[in-house]
Amino acid sequence: MTTETLTSVSMAVYAVSAVVYALMWLKSARVLRITAPAILGAGLVVNLFQLIARWVDTSQPPFKTLFESLVLLAACIAVVYLVIELVYRARILGLPSALGCALVMLYALSRQHKEAVNLPPALQSGWFIPHVVVYFFGYAALFVAFCASIVYLLRPKPIRIKRPDLIAAEAIDLEALLDGSVRFGFVLLTLGLLVGAVWAKAAWGDYWTWDPKETWSLVTWLIFAAYLHLYYLSGWRGRRLAVLVLVGFGAVVFTYLGMNLLPTAEQSIHVYQ
Repeated sequence: MTTETLTSVSMAVYAVSAVVYALMWLKSARVLRITAPAILGAGLVVNLFQLIARWVDTSQPPFKTLFESLVLLAACIAVVYLVIELVYRARILGLPSALGCALVMLYALSRQHKEAVNLPPALQSGWFIPHVVVYFFGYAALFVAFCASIVYLLRPKPIRIKRPDLIAAEAIDLEALLDGSVRFGFVLLTLGLLVGAVWAKAAWGDYWTWDPKETWSLVTWLIFAAYLHLYYLSGWRGRRLAVLVLVGFGAVVFTYLGMNLLPTAEQSIHVYQ
């Protein structure tokens, strides 16, 4: 299969899984409970096959271009959500997660004309793969937290629908689900920063060079560090923290996709092509 075909197939399968998750809100059926994650898993398989095929074809980790990173991001979102569904037995975030995967792959379709770019010497390091993968799993966890924040703002009270095909029989506390996703994402952002600092020391002789993307990564990290601090202050639970998560995820999106808007973008090797 060509790159375009694999991207299109993965996007279509993710979109179908989103439709099935949406149907679960309209009808209680065991077949939907089984089919929805199975279809999402099938989309993930195609997604991973595309990454592996790209890796074999270019003989380097497929994480350099924006197109490659989008394919990786969609896979990370699918993995993080499926783990959450398995652990919490809660499918309430299935629709936005599957839809997010489909939209990411749709955007990737518009960027697939970009050829693979050879890694510069500074990126040909054993730190490259763990740094990128850890960060993108962090982005995926924070995307799930973003989805949970929106649902929570629409319906802040614990959801007590005894629909085993949709959520577990016990009440699902969206605030707890949101908080767990943020904490997991924050740990991964922290690991990504630390790995990047060690890598920078080995490659350039300094732990921190104030590269534009490094700076915005720090801004993002500080927003979620503030979340963890404010969580333990009275009066900051609930809607305020949910709004802060939305702000933090906005910073994540800008860090990932907005670097080209900065006048110093050309000075950064982190800006996606």
